[in-house]
Amino acid sequence: MLQSWLNEFQGSQWKGEAELWLDPSGNDVDVSECILAIESRVLTYTWAYEGETKMGSFIFNDGGATWTDSWHQPEPVYCKYLSDAWGLFTVESSYSVPSGPDWGWRSKLSQRPDDSLVLQMTNIAPWGEEGRAVRMIVQRTDSDI
Repeated sequence: MLQSWLNEFQGSQWKGEAELWLDPSGNDVDVSECILAIESRVLTYTWAYEGETKMGSFIFNDGGATWTDSWHQPEPVYCKYLSDAWGLFTVESSYSVPSGPDWGWRSKLSQRPDDSLVLQMTNIAPWGEEGRAVRMIVQRTDSDI
């Protein structure tokens, strides 16, 4: 599935809105414009926080992806590909928290029936509760539609 959607969308550009939730209850959202691009085995995106542009990417390989984001994750982290998950791709990683056990992070790209793409990022507490962190909803903007 990974290779098929990468081939299908290679060279495509997408634009829309990014939503960022920072409050623990997940009710307050910060909205900005975002751009997503897909080239070969790389998905890149830009978004903004407090007026400053942020950039991120997923570089796909056989077992997963390397993810970076200039705000969320400036150091590259390896994410494991979940082959049985719904959507175009789903990857997971974990990160250390000084005050306790590791937390999880899941990123997923889905395609809606209207052909828009949705990139979601979810924070996962050690006890299994998932909290929304990021959602980007984008429409294709290049001329290859």
